[in-house]
Amino acid sequence: MFISPAMRRNEKEITDQTQIREILSANCVLRIALTDGNQPYLVPMNYGFEGNTIYLHSARQGKKLDIIKKNNNVCFEVSDHVETIESEKACNFGTRYRSVIGTGKITMVTDRDAIIKALRIIMRQHTESTDWTFSEQMLLRIVILEIDILSMTGKISGMHY
Repeated sequence: MFISPAMRRNEKEITDQTQIREILSANCVLRIALTDGNQPYLVPMNYGFEGNTIYLHSARQGKKLDIIKKNNNVCFEVSDHVETIESEKACNFGTRYRSVIGTGKITMVTDRDAIIKALRIIMRQHTESTDWTFSEQMLLRIVILEIDILSMTGKISGMHY
């Protein structure tokens, strides 16, 4: 389904797409990495995930949108179950976690019905409910960003599922 980049420590790679999707579905903060010329720009955001798409909401102005208008390539990351594994020796410390990293194309959604659908997906990610209404005033204050996922890979470290 997705083209996954090769992982150096392949014993830590999650190859089951169902588990990768479960990680994306179970969390609410995702980091997007954009490129502003030759300078990286990283932003944590609330999101919703459905199908092959990640939905984000944003203010209508700001650096993030300025960058996206020039370059809509995006990298994203989600991690969970983060826990430090302590040891007697400093170099033997470790971290337990699961993560998903992916790439895609990010665009602004302009269709009103698609915006409302995306907002409901975002709200479901946070509340498990889609029974929400949105005022016209609120719809005018935000922009919905949509990431069409091109590739993603999962990683698990220090734990077994």
